[in-house]
Amino acid sequence: MRVAHFDCFSGISGDMTLGALIDAGVGAAAVVGAIDSLGLPIKIEVEKVRKGGFAATQVFVEAPEEPTHRFLPDVEEILGRGRLTPKQRELALRIFRRLAEAEAAVHGLPIEKVHFHEVGALDSIADITGAAVGLDLLGVERFTCRSVPTGSGMVQCAHGLMPIPAPATAELLKGVPLAPSSVKAELTTPTGAAILRSVVAEWVETPVMTVERIGHGAGRREFVDQPNLLRLFVGASEAPTTDAESDQVWVLETNLDDVPAEVVGYCFEQLLAAGALDVYATPIQMKKDRPGVLLSVLASEAVLPALEAILFRETGTFGIRRYPVRRRKLRREVRTVETPWGPVRGKRGWRDGQPAVFTPEYEDCARVARLHNVALREVYTMVRRAYMEQD
Repeated sequence: MRVAHFDCFSGISGDMTLGALIDAGVGAAAVVGAIDSLGLPIKIEVEKVRKGGFAATQVFVEAPEEPTHRFLPDVEEILGRGRLTPKQRELALRIFRRLAEAEAAVHGLPIEKVHFHEVGALDSIADITGAAVGLDLLGVERFTCRSVPTGSGMVQCAHGLMPIPAPATAELLKGVPLAPSSVKAELTTPTGAAILRSVVAEWVETPVMTVERIGHGAGRREFVDQPNLLRLFVGASEAPTTDAESDQVWVLETNLDDVPAEVVGYCFEQLLAAGALDVYATPIQMKKDRPGVLLSVLASEAVLPALEAILFRETGTFGIRRYPVRRRKLRREVRTVETPWGPVRGKRGWRDGQPAVFTPEYEDCARVARLHNVALREVYTMVRRAYMEQD
């Protein structure tokens, strides 16, 4: 299986993504040609640079400032006239829709009434269109990403100074493991966050893969403490040879008999946000006949220290057990289906010789239900129906 991994140790933006894709082997002419086909006054320059002492590719987008803002239908019309394949256009639209949904949630507006600020400008249209084309031409079947640093300090937005991460970036990164950073700058932009949320299937620090190429995309700013680069690892992951996938994960366990239910629920949220694969609680009977809870966490080895820190901090437990386990699971892939409310993701799982199963992504369905004021079960039904019609 062809795979790619975003190592965004210094964050991610649209132009950094473009640079990393071209540096990893995507033809610059194809990307620039797709952007030119939109018929906008945009000029693209691709240069080999050194960033923090390392060779990288930097993409410069030159475009005039505009006095007015665009709405989502305006952007959709622009993308519709470009020479993009259906897959490339769908991905570009998906990224813009995620941005629009984030802005709608932040400002409390219907999605069709949200006007884009920075992300609707010409340079952002170029970044997202080029990224969609490059991600398609990269020819990989699965994307993963490490925990995402957002930076620190304040950033100038269209509505004034805001703390980092900017509101739209924070909305887009809900449920994504974040990494700390002492850099006083905006490392991850809304465009970069939207790209990740549109293509990444798994958040993992170090994926199991054979690396064949590494693309380095340079950011515009220079940092003293680290090179401002986005690394994109491209290679292969061994395809499963049996009717199910197998891997090793870790289990963390702790017994609790003096922790309020509210704290346990809050701990669930913190653990999942920090990268846990699953969290569950089991009623148990403890010493002195006291009822208690066995809190169990399923996770990859890379995030165990962070998860243990949360358990110690939030529960006050005196000890945590950890042990490795092997698990068998269905082969799986992320599927995006079109619904009356826009694209919604789900997971398709299968075994050899057996019918596939499809599960809509809860976060996507809940977001649609909130934005459009429809019942969650109605969204689930529509997503499953759309999958059956498109499969």
